[in-house]
Amino acid sequence: MAKGFIGFSITSLFIIIGLGVFFPWVYWLLILVLPVIVMGILDMRQTKHAIIRNYPVVGRMRYWMEALRPKIYQYFVESDIDGSPVNRVDRSTIYQRAKRELDTQPFGTQFNVYAEGYEWMAHSIQPRDFESMNKDPRVTIGGKDCLQPYAASIFNVSAMSYGSLSSNAVEALNGGAKIGNFAHNTGEGGISDFHLKQGGDIIWQIGTGYFGCRDEEGNFSDQLFAEKTALPQIKMIELKLSQGAKPGHGGILPAAKNTPEIAAIRHVKPYTTVYSPPYHKAFNSPREMMLFIKRLRDLSNGKPIGFKLCIGQQREFYAICKAMMETGIYPDFITVDGGEGGTGAAPPEFSNSVGMPLMDALAFVHDTLTGFHIRHQIKIIASGKILTGFHLLRALALGADTCNSARAMMMAIGCIQALQCNTNKCPTGVATQDKWLAAGLVVDDKKHRVANYHRDTIESAIELTAAIGLPEPHHITRRHIFRRVFMNQIRTFEDIYPSTPAGYLLDGQMPLALKDELQAMTIDSWSPRAEALG
Repeated sequence: MAKGFIGFSITSLFIIIGLGVFFPWVYWLLILVLPVIVMGILDMRQTKHAIIRNYPVVGRMRYWMEALRPKIYQYFVESDIDGSPVNRVDRSTIYQRAKRELDTQPFGTQFNVYAEGYEWMAHSIQPRDFESMNKDPRVTIGGKDCLQPYAASIFNVSAMSYGSLSSNAVEALNGGAKIGNFAHNTGEGGISDFHLKQGGDIIWQIGTGYFGCRDEEGNFSDQLFAEKTALPQIKMIELKLSQGAKPGHGGILPAAKNTPEIAAIRHVKPYTTVYSPPYHKAFNSPREMMLFIKRLRDLSNGKPIGFKLCIGQQREFYAICKAMMETGIYPDFITVDGGEGGTGAAPPEFSNSVGMPLMDALAFVHDTLTGFHIRHQIKIIASGKILTGFHLLRALALGADTCNSARAMMMAIGCIQALQCNTNKCPTGVATQDKWLAAGLVVDDKKHRVANYHRDTIESAIELTAAIGLPEPHHITRRHIFRRVFMNQIRTFEDIYPSTPAGYLLDGQMPLALKDELQAMTIDSWSPRAEALG
């Protein structure tokens, strides 16, 4: 093909020059031909891409089509119920609610109701009057040692850092939280001015890098933490142990991205590479973790303190629960993140193959806390692909008290699922630091869309609650949700995730394997005692 291109180039030039003698206007064709020839020569000289080297100019089409493929597939190929990670039906629902457009659909569901995995809710012959129900249910987060409990919405903005999101995106999300009276999680990147400008409630997330509350060596700083938590907008503090997008994986802030602005927010030196380890340096065992939670609560003057995790080895969560009971220190909330991931960019192996999915994890955490008879001490927040009112109620049925959403909130401010989050080329200005692209996202418009989507999604959950015949969403149980598990076999969530009696992990009435795991874990180490496991 390279030889053919050379022949084509020489022949084209001779033809144009020859015809140009008689028809001078033909020389204008050189404007088209010469750039192609130059491009082909450069292609043949480069050594990185064998296809382009062997097939100059034409070989570039492979890369063009590869770049265009997701857009072509999304807009011209996939059906409304296809598309990952969010299908078009749910995307359209988010967009319509954000814009206050018609969000009903005609002609019945497009989903195959007889397919394995299809889920639905059991309505009542005597539903409730939706208009008489509370349209803004709240959950008070704050246990026995909390001095400043927070009345949280049942639907909030999940963790997304400034740096991953643009300044305009962060500001729009916080503005929506202010309008709708719900909370906005900062993500582990620290508290920026864009989180504070609109005045919305803040959940400050602290990760392993301790950004915003670290000393020069990267260790946790009591002084900086106390200064930041004194801000009235900070309503809760979330200690991140792991996240669904990449559980057990640390992070790197490259020197080139560590601008003076980012460095000031995170309390690091600008233009240096900063590493977030995969584990916390402030504690080394479940006991020390509980003591650290108490330390955070004391430094924040009693604000709600919780932790976020994606469930991995279940016995480690047993150890955390044992540490709570032995120390008498309880977090005010636990955020359960699903292994299906979120907005964070991650290696594909971590996104695809690490961490327990949300529904399984949520049921496990609720049942484990119940089994230790400490569920009443702690609120549970579900985080992982919560998009609609049904998703909200499904999470509550499995044990959640409130829910967080990241991807849906991004879509409410314009995200089109272009899957460019990790390239800095997000076309809607949401997940980018390109100032030109970010300027396309107008805060004063998008913040209202966030509030609209939040309000309509909660109202849809209340309407579903009324249809079930319940007075409020938290009365829903696992018996209200059904799933087709195989052809004509239907199970309730109670069948799939059987509820456990309070205190069953304390009375010894449990399977032998589980008893062995409980006995193997101590509160002074994350590792099991080898002799206990035999």
